[in-house]
Amino acid sequence: MAKFELKLPKMGESVAEATVTNWLKNIGDAIEADEPVLEIATDKVDSEVPSEVDGVLVEILFNTDDVVQVGQTMAIIETNSDADAVDTPQSDPQDTESVKQVAATVTAAKETVSAAVVVSSTQGRFYSPLVKKMAQKENILQVELDAIPGTGKDGRVSKNDMLTYIKNRGAGALVSKSVAAPTKAAPVSVNGGDEIIEMTRMGKLIAHHMVASVQTSAHVQSFIEADVTNIWNWRKKVKASFMTREGENLTFTPIFMEAVAKALKDFPMMNIALDGDNIIKRKNINLGMAAALPGGNLIVPVIKNADQLNLVGMTKAVNDLAARARDNKLKPDDIQGGTYTVTNVGTFGSIMGTPIINQPQVGILALGAIRKVPAVIETPDGDFIGIRYKMFLSHSYDHRVVNGALGGQFVKAVADYLEAWDVNKEI
Repeated sequence: MAKFELKLPKMGESVAEATVTNWLKNIGDAIEADEPVLEIATDKVDSEVPSEVDGVLVEILFNTDDVVQVGQTMAIIETNSDADAVDTPQSDPQDTESVKQVAATVTAAKETVSAAVVVSSTQGRFYSPLVKKMAQKENILQVELDAIPGTGKDGRVSKNDMLTYIKNRGAGALVSKSVAAPTKAAPVSVNGGDEIIEMTRMGKLIAHHMVASVQTSAHVQSFIEADVTNIWNWRKKVKASFMTREGENLTFTPIFMEAVAKALKDFPMMNIALDGDNIIKRKNINLGMAAALPGGNLIVPVIKNADQLNLVGMTKAVNDLAARARDNKLKPDDIQGGTYTVTNVGTFGSIMGTPIINQPQVGILALGAIRKVPAVIETPDGDFIGIRYKMFLSHSYDHRVVNGALGGQFVKAVADYLEAWDVNKEI
């Protein structure tokens, strides 16, 4: 018999850890190669970790809700092959039992100390094991930890944030005004017939990301109405032949995404990120596309190098990501690396919206519902009233780095590309 270490696989360039959400196998269960052993979750994507070998699960090293680093061993599988053996030194049974007792005592002591210092975040906030360890060492209470502003990805508290807070805390100062008095939600009364529903893990994460984004960016909006009659008529004319030829449904979304990618090339300072006092000008145009999940939440898969795709390629990318989002089959890499986000609020009948920026990006565009409306049409022979297809584009942007001129010019460029659509366009 040999033992195989089931490790947390690398899940993407920027994904360093994951949370164990559910063990699909118990100790003693037989496992086949490629059979899922446990479920894990990163910030937004749930995934399964399959076994690479046939065998029997003999040891589970992490519990549900534990955070695991990429490359860490999560379980031991006993196999009939010596190829994947783990070197396990022989020891006396009595020594082994003593070691287990000592380990259990140490673990219990650690858990007691942890419970006294850091409990579950009152804000559903995520903290890395390093940050938690620093908080425990410095006796930082959970309410203090929840109040520390994070400068990391998605507002996370980093090691440097902790070091700065500990330094100022020791001097009797505060990192910022927001630490001095954490905002407490107003108490909610519960009546006898009310139903209490606990938020899902993803719901808590989304709530935290939205609040952190509003607290981070100075949100400003610009609105513009676009006449998309040419696009409406063109799509109606070609969608059947497109489906026959490409096997794909031609929706409005890839057409809009193509226009946004073109506008980002025209205005590269909208394709940036803000890191402290530094502006990062992105080389690639990676468009985030808000998509609905089966549970009702939204997720933002990313179309990489969107400016390099023609309409056929864009359509295939949009349909693929939307389908895998509905089936919960997105991978961590699918939601990483976005530089600008588009959300289609018109899907739900809204004519416009004021979306919250997807950090650390600086802009997000909401596409309103396409409406058939009466409009003034200008011609060389005079003006007249006609029926046109129109929609509102709502642009939210970070006023710390994007002024009104740039924010307005960008969304105007998107509208111009849509209105200039060639009704005789061939694909």
